[in-house]
Amino acid sequence: MTFADVKENEQRLQLVCLEDGMKERLLDLLLEEKRMRLKGGLYHQTQIKFAFNSNRIEGSRLSKDQTRYIFETNTIDTAADETADVDDIIETVNHFACFDFMLENAMEDLSEAMVKEFHRLLKRNTSDETKKWFRVGDYKVRPNMVGDLETIAPDRVASEMNKLLVSYLEKEYPDIDDIVEFHHKFEIIHPFQDGNGRVGRIIMFKECLKYDVMPFIIGYEHKLFYYRGLREFNSEKGYLMDTCLSAQDRYEAMVAYFFPDLHRDAR
Repeated sequence: MTFADVKENEQRLQLVCLEDGMKERLLDLLLEEKRMRLKGGLYHQTQIKFAFNSNRIEGSRLSKDQTRYIFETNTIDTAADETADVDDIIETVNHFACFDFMLENAMEDLSEAMVKEFHRLLKRNTSDETKKWFRVGDYKVRPNMVGDLETIAPDRVASEMNKLLVSYLEKEYPDIDDIVEFHHKFEIIHPFQDGNGRVGRIIMFKECLKYDVMPFIIGYEHKLFYYRGLREFNSEKGYLMDTCLSAQDRYEAMVAYFFPDLHRDAR
């Protein structure tokens, strides 16, 4: 090894250390607020915003105020003539728990075991769990579709997920394009009977925290743009990328409100 090689390696090591210090800052702040149970901070607002929007995209009828009420009081508030679906409530509580698990394991490499645990946490204690053919925390046994798009057959899911993860983990330092492309491929596989979108969006948030990318929450009001992006990704990647980048800008603004000196560094 030449002197030039040694210097290059030292420079690369210094760069990695710098990047490590940056990419952990937002994660550390979220974890700190979580562990101290800080009310009204970034962690608090992220939990409510993420659970509300991700569940609403999948059909939950709970309002943002109801989601906030569940998070803050562990109870549900409804009008006198209003009812709330039990599964909507359970899946909201589950999303809070899944987000916490994701934060605690954000720096770990993505694995099949982790992906399955995300699903287990999101779907446990729901009515789906009572169905003999519905596997909470495991891959689907019946074919399913994303809108009008066919997905990977159940008997091919395990091998396709393995290939997807192996290919993704080969990337030394994934950027937002890699993370969004992984999300598209994951949703096309659609490995679980239900809950794939929520698992996929949790994965994106985790990988953004791990790899120094500003994370984002896709708003339910942009659901049609999000679905179009997934549907048209192979012919036009810009649709999904624009939806995610727009969501990233909105989350960055929320981060900047709480931590003005952080938001530019974490992107």
